[in-house]
Amino acid sequence: MKKFFAMLLALAMVLSLAACGEKKDDTAETGSVYYLNFKPEADQAWQDLAKLYTEKTGVEVKVETAASGTYSETLTAEMGKSAMPTLFQCGNAQGLLDWGDYCLDFTGSKVLGEMTTSDFNLTDDNGAVKAIGYCYEAFGIIVNKALLAEAGYELADIKDFASLKEIAEDIHARKDALGFDAFSSAGLDGSSSWRFSGHLANMPLYYEFRDDNVTKQPAEITGAYLDNYRNIWDLYINNASMDKTSLTSGTGDMSTGEFKAGKAVFYQNGTWEYAGLVEAGLKAEDLAMIPIYCGVEGEEKAGLACGTENCWAVNAKASEADIQATLDFLYWVVTSEEGTKMMAEQFGPIPFKAAKESENVFFNDANAYMANGNYTVTWAFNHTPNVDAWRAGVVSALAAYSADQTDANWEGVKTAFVAGWANEYKTQNG
Repeated sequence: MKKFFAMLLALAMVLSLAACGEKKDDTAETGSVYYLNFKPEADQAWQDLAKLYTEKTGVEVKVETAASGTYSETLTAEMGKSAMPTLFQCGNAQGLLDWGDYCLDFTGSKVLGEMTTSDFNLTDDNGAVKAIGYCYEAFGIIVNKALLAEAGYELADIKDFASLKEIAEDIHARKDALGFDAFSSAGLDGSSSWRFSGHLANMPLYYEFRDDNVTKQPAEITGAYLDNYRNIWDLYINNASMDKTSLTSGTGDMSTGEFKAGKAVFYQNGTWEYAGLVEAGLKAEDLAMIPIYCGVEGEEKAGLACGTENCWAVNAKASEADIQATLDFLYWVVTSEEGTKMMAEQFGPIPFKAAKESENVFFNDANAYMANGNYTVTWAFNHTPNVDAWRAGVVSALAAYSADQTDANWEGVKTAFVAGWANEYKTQNG
């Protein structure tokens, strides 16, 4: 009997040692997802989608939404807990500085492979993709295709600055016979000037930063593409009905009103204008958005000016199981019928292969340019130092130049642009 018990004891010890030496397979674990959402208006949509995903897969997805204007503070508090978010927002360069260590590199992930552009993603100095932009806004030149056709042209005729200039100048020359002009007014009143000191100014900034590989706010700029800025600005003001000497009194409502009333073929603005234009009676099929061409070499392959601070980051400090669960969830969101439907309804276009078309044709135009391989003109103006003061200087110089379009007065615009940038950088950074 003693020998029998001894054998049982020995066998138990062997089995125990074998179990102790067995490596735990983390991949067999079922992870969970905790998304800290920063858009209160989308909270219910995320809650519903999370519930649906859990029903389909059995994977728990928890969604918490920070109160409006409190995301940074909420994220800091949640990251200090043991159950940290596995998915969060990291929307700009400052966010990457603050949370880069918590951001997983998306390189090689299936969700990254579904993206149609990398232009909205945030990368670190080593090229690691730390956050992916999942929706965006766009701006460009809005076109009334019906009026363009009345003038004898179609959208395909506009390929670059030279073709845009030829068409705009022809329309302007025939404005009395046609009953409409080429461009709506380029007003420099505060309600309108941001379109030109911000969005139009993005064009020379984008191309300069692209050439110089600028990825963060520079202390100085060269103004290398300011002649191109002058090209498009001259085209705007020389082919519109508004008196060039009184642009400072031109409002945003005036410019929008001219376009809504069918008094202009072209109108610089963004995707956010679509609903108002349709509500004013313009037909969706008559509207399109084209890039802001300004005479840069290769611009026939340009897309719309697109940007975002809506970027997803996956928490690198979460467990391997939770990281995988989060990546799987994101992949489902951007590829499934249910996920892409919600994203289209809540966020408009998403830069993913399975994106659904939006009712907003401007977003669909932006996606079409990307799908065709055109480069996206990213929002370089986000780097502007002391932005309000810098723009005010540019607007003042533009107004003086517009009233008298001499080379000497254009030098004033260059000074406001280049020297103004350096001065405002010093003011901002000390």
